[in-house]
Amino acid sequence: MTSLDGAVVLVTGANGGIGTHFVQEALSRGATKVYASARSPKAWGDDRIVPLKLDVSDAASIRAAAEAATDVSILVNNAGIAPSTTSLIDIDDDELRAVMETNFFGPLAVARAFAPALSAQGDAALIDVHSLLAWYATMGVYSVSKAALWSATNALRLELAPSGVHVVGVHVGYVDTAMAAHAAAPKVDPADLVRQVFEATEAGQYEVLADDLSIQVKAGLSRPVEELYPQLLKR
Repeated sequence: MTSLDGAVVLVTGANGGIGTHFVQEALSRGATKVYASARSPKAWGDDRIVPLKLDVSDAASIRAAAEAATDVSILVNNAGIAPSTTSLIDIDDDELRAVMETNFFGPLAVARAFAPALSAQGDAALIDVHSLLAWYATMGVYSVSKAALWSATNALRLELAPSGVHVVGVHVGYVDTAMAAHAAAPKVDPADLVRQVFEATEAGQYEVLADDLSIQVKAGLSRPVEELYPQLLKR
Protein backbone atom coordinates (compact mmCIF):
# COMPACT_ATOMS: atom_id res chain seq x y z
CA MET A 1 0.00 0.00 0.00
CA THR A 2 1.32 3.41 -1.00
CA SER A 3 0.20 6.47 0.93
CA LEU A 4 -0.26 9.88 -0.66
CA ASP A 5 0.69 11.46 2.66
CA GLY A 6 4.25 12.73 2.23
CA ALA A 7 4.47 11.42 -1.34
CA VAL A 8 6.14 13.06 -4.31
CA VAL A 9 3.82 12.67 -7.30
CA LEU A 10 4.35 13.16 -11.02
CA VAL A 11 1.31 13.53 -13.27
CA THR A 12 1.58 13.39 -17.05
CA GLY A 13 -0.95 15.42 -19.00
CA ALA A 14 -1.41 17.56 -15.91
CA ASN A 15 -3.00 20.48 -17.77
CA GLY A 16 -6.02 18.43 -18.87
CA GLY A 17 -9.31 17.87 -17.09
CA ILE A 18 -8.36 14.61 -15.38
CA GLY A 19 -4.74 15.63 -14.89
CA THR A 20 -5.66 18.80 -13.03
CA HIS A 21 -7.75 16.77 -10.60
CA PHE A 22 -4.87 14.35 -10.05
CA VAL A 23 -2.65 17.28 -9.10
CA GLN A 24 -5.17 18.84 -6.73
CA GLU A 25 -6.31 15.59 -5.12
CA ALA A 26 -2.72 14.47 -4.51
CA LEU A 27 -2.09 17.66 -2.56
CA SER A 28 -5.32 17.32 -0.60
CA ARG A 29 -4.21 13.84 0.45
CA GLY A 30 -0.92 15.09 1.81
CA ALA A 31 1.55 14.95 -1.08
CA THR A 32 4.48 17.24 -0.38
CA LYS A 33 5.30 17.88 -4.02
CA VAL A 34 3.55 17.32 -7.35
CA TYR A 35 5.36 17.53 -10.66
CA ALA A 36 2.67 18.81 -13.03
CA SER A 37 4.04 17.74 -16.40
CA ALA A 38 2.82 18.72 -19.84
CA ARG A 39 4.17 19.58 -23.26
CA SER A 40 3.62 23.23 -22.37
CA PRO A 41 3.67 23.41 -18.55
CA LYS A 42 1.74 26.21 -16.90
CA ALA A 43 2.16 28.21 -13.70
CA TRP A 44 0.00 26.89 -10.86
CA GLY A 45 0.52 29.52 -8.16
CA ASP A 46 1.38 26.90 -5.55
CA ASP A 47 4.92 26.25 -4.35
CA ARG A 48 4.11 22.57 -3.87
CA ILE A 49 3.42 22.18 -7.60
CA VAL A 50 6.47 22.00 -9.88
CA PRO A 51 5.69 22.61 -13.57
CA LEU A 52 7.70 20.14 -15.65
CA LYS A 53 8.07 20.00 -19.42
CA LEU A 54 7.36 16.47 -20.62
CA ASP A 55 6.29 15.26 -24.05
CA VAL A 56 5.58 11.55 -23.67
CA SER A 57 6.12 11.01 -27.40
CA ASP A 58 9.67 12.40 -27.26
CA ALA A 59 12.47 10.24 -25.85
CA ALA A 60 14.77 13.16 -25.06
CA SER A 61 11.97 14.94 -23.18
CA ILE A 62 11.30 11.82 -21.12
CA ARG A 63 14.98 11.42 -20.23
CA ALA A 64 15.23 15.07 -19.19
CA ALA A 65 12.15 14.78 -16.97
CA ALA A 66 13.48 11.62 -15.30
CA GLU A 67 16.77 13.36 -14.60
CA ALA A 68 14.98 16.38 -13.12
CA ALA A 69 12.51 14.45 -10.94
CA THR A 70 14.53 11.74 -9.21
CA ASP A 71 12.46 11.87 -6.01
CA VAL A 72 9.14 10.67 -7.49
CA SER A 73 7.33 8.05 -5.42
CA ILE A 74 4.02 7.98 -7.33
CA LEU A 75 3.86 8.23 -11.12
CA VAL A 76 0.51 8.84 -12.80
CA ASN A 77 0.54 7.98 -16.51
CA ASN A 78 -2.47 10.07 -17.52
CA ALA A 79 -1.51 11.74 -20.83
CA GLY A 80 -3.38 10.56 -23.91
CA ILE A 81 -4.99 11.63 -27.16
CA ALA A 82 -8.05 10.55 -29.14
CA PRO A 83 -7.99 9.94 -32.91
CA SER A 84 -10.16 11.76 -35.42
CA THR A 85 -11.72 8.52 -36.68
CA THR A 86 -12.76 5.14 -35.30
CA SER A 87 -11.62 3.34 -38.45
CA LEU A 88 -8.37 1.36 -38.47
CA ILE A 89 -8.68 1.10 -42.25
CA ASP A 90 -9.19 4.76 -43.09
CA ILE A 91 -7.03 6.47 -40.48
CA ASP A 92 -3.99 8.31 -41.82
CA ASP A 93 -0.71 6.49 -41.16
CA ASP A 94 0.82 9.47 -39.37
CA GLU A 95 -2.15 9.83 -37.04
CA LEU A 96 -2.22 6.11 -36.33
CA ARG A 97 1.41 6.21 -35.27
CA ALA A 98 0.90 9.40 -33.26
CA VAL A 99 -1.90 7.81 -31.22
CA MET A 100 0.21 4.71 -30.52
CA GLU A 101 3.19 6.87 -29.58
CA THR A 102 1.19 8.97 -27.12
CA ASN A 103 -1.13 6.33 -25.66
CA PHE A 104 1.14 3.27 -25.56
CA PHE A 105 4.82 3.77 -26.34
CA GLY A 106 4.90 7.05 -24.41
CA PRO A 107 3.47 5.79 -21.10
CA LEU A 108 5.64 2.68 -21.33
CA ALA A 109 8.74 4.82 -21.98
CA VAL A 110 7.85 7.07 -19.02
CA ALA A 111 7.39 4.03 -16.77
CA ARG A 112 10.77 2.62 -17.89
CA ALA A 113 12.53 5.95 -17.34
CA PHE A 114 11.14 6.42 -13.84
CA ALA A 115 11.37 2.77 -12.74
CA PRO A 116 14.78 3.29 -11.05
CA ALA A 117 13.47 6.24 -9.01
CA LEU A 118 10.30 4.41 -8.03
CA SER A 119 12.20 1.25 -7.11
CA ALA A 120 14.59 3.25 -4.95
CA GLN A 121 11.68 4.48 -2.81
CA GLY A 122 10.79 1.00 -1.58
CA ASP A 123 7.10 1.93 -1.30
CA ALA A 124 6.05 3.50 -4.58
CA ALA A 125 3.26 3.31 -7.11
CA LEU A 126 2.75 3.49 -10.85
CA ILE A 127 -0.78 4.37 -12.01
CA ASP A 128 -1.72 3.79 -15.65
CA VAL A 129 -4.96 5.33 -16.91
CA HIS A 130 -6.53 2.97 -19.44
CA SER A 131 -10.12 2.92 -20.66
CA LEU A 132 -12.93 0.39 -20.86
CA LEU A 133 -12.17 0.66 -24.59
CA ALA A 134 -9.07 -1.44 -23.91
CA TRP A 135 -11.60 -4.30 -23.71
CA TYR A 136 -14.14 -3.00 -26.23
CA ALA A 137 -12.67 -2.47 -29.68
CA THR A 138 -15.11 0.07 -31.11
CA MET A 139 -12.72 3.03 -31.20
CA GLY A 140 -10.15 1.85 -33.71
CA VAL A 141 -6.59 2.75 -32.84
CA TYR A 142 -7.65 4.30 -29.54
CA SER A 143 -8.94 0.90 -28.39
CA VAL A 144 -5.81 -0.75 -29.75
CA SER A 145 -3.51 1.67 -27.92
CA LYS A 146 -5.33 1.27 -24.62
CA ALA A 147 -5.39 -2.53 -24.96
CA ALA A 148 -1.64 -2.47 -25.49
CA LEU A 149 -1.16 -0.27 -22.44
CA TRP A 150 -3.36 -2.58 -20.35
CA SER A 151 -1.15 -5.53 -21.30
CA ALA A 152 1.98 -3.53 -20.54
CA THR A 153 0.55 -2.57 -17.15
CA ASN A 154 0.02 -6.22 -16.30
CA ALA A 155 3.58 -7.04 -17.32
CA LEU A 156 5.03 -4.08 -15.41
CA ARG A 157 3.03 -5.07 -12.33
CA LEU A 158 4.79 -8.41 -12.23
CA GLU A 159 8.22 -7.01 -13.02
CA LEU A 160 8.14 -4.13 -10.53
CA ALA A 161 6.48 -5.92 -7.61
CA PRO A 162 9.77 -7.32 -6.24
CA SER A 163 11.08 -3.73 -6.05
CA GLY A 164 8.13 -2.61 -3.93
CA VAL A 165 6.42 -0.70 -6.75
CA HIS A 166 2.66 -1.15 -6.72
CA VAL A 167 1.10 -0.90 -10.21
CA VAL A 168 -2.52 0.20 -10.61
CA GLY A 169 -4.54 0.01 -13.84
CA VAL A 170 -7.54 2.32 -14.29
CA HIS A 171 -10.52 1.56 -16.53
CA VAL A 172 -13.31 4.04 -17.13
CA GLY A 173 -15.82 4.97 -19.82
CA TYR A 174 -16.61 8.59 -20.66
CA VAL A 175 -15.26 11.20 -18.26
CA ASP A 176 -16.77 14.67 -18.13
CA THR A 177 -13.87 16.51 -19.78
CA ALA A 178 -13.29 18.33 -23.05
CA MET A 179 -12.15 15.09 -24.74
CA ALA A 180 -15.61 13.57 -24.19
CA ALA A 181 -17.63 16.72 -24.89
CA HIS A 182 -19.10 15.11 -28.04
CA ALA A 183 -20.57 12.13 -26.19
CA ALA A 184 -24.17 12.00 -25.04
CA ALA A 185 -23.59 8.95 -22.83
CA PRO A 186 -23.35 9.16 -19.02
CA LYS A 187 -20.01 10.56 -17.87
CA VAL A 188 -17.95 10.13 -14.73
CA ASP A 189 -17.04 13.26 -12.79
CA PRO A 190 -13.23 13.56 -13.10
CA ALA A 191 -12.95 14.46 -9.42
CA ASP A 192 -14.79 11.26 -8.50
CA LEU A 193 -12.58 9.22 -10.84
CA VAL A 194 -9.40 10.57 -9.27
CA ARG A 195 -10.69 9.95 -5.74
CA GLN A 196 -11.40 6.34 -6.67
CA VAL A 197 -7.93 5.93 -8.14
CA PHE A 198 -6.08 7.30 -5.13
CA GLU A 199 -8.28 5.40 -2.68
CA ALA A 200 -7.52 2.18 -4.57
CA THR A 201 -3.80 2.99 -4.59
CA GLU A 202 -3.72 3.62 -0.86
CA ALA A 203 -5.74 0.43 -0.25
CA GLY A 204 -3.28 -1.68 -2.25
CA GLN A 205 -5.73 -2.54 -5.03
CA TYR A 206 -4.41 -3.41 -8.47
CA GLU A 207 -7.30 -2.32 -10.65
CA VAL A 208 -9.93 0.40 -10.71
CA LEU A 209 -13.21 -0.16 -12.55
CA ALA A 210 -14.52 3.35 -12.20
CA ASP A 211 -18.05 2.99 -13.54
CA ASP A 212 -20.79 0.45 -14.16
CA LEU A 213 -20.00 0.17 -17.86
CA SER A 214 -16.38 -0.80 -17.17
CA ILE A 215 -17.59 -3.47 -14.77
CA GLN A 216 -20.06 -4.81 -17.35
CA VAL A 217 -17.57 -4.87 -20.22
CA LYS A 218 -14.90 -6.66 -18.21
CA ALA A 219 -17.43 -9.25 -17.06
CA GLY A 220 -18.38 -9.80 -20.70
CA LEU A 221 -14.85 -10.78 -21.72
CA SER A 222 -15.46 -14.34 -20.56
CA ARG A 223 -18.54 -14.65 -22.80
CA PRO A 224 -18.63 -15.54 -26.52
CA VAL A 225 -17.35 -12.69 -28.68
CA GLU A 226 -20.77 -12.34 -30.33
CA GLU A 227 -22.26 -11.31 -26.98
CA LEU A 228 -19.74 -8.51 -26.59
CA TYR A 229 -20.23 -7.44 -30.21
CA PRO A 230 -23.86 -8.26 -31.13
CA GLN A 231 -23.42 -6.40 -34.41
CA LEU A 232 -21.58 -9.50 -35.65
CA LEU A 233 -24.87 -11.39 -35.55
CA LYS A 234 -26.41 -9.00 -38.09
CA ARG A 235 -24.07 -9.97 -40.91
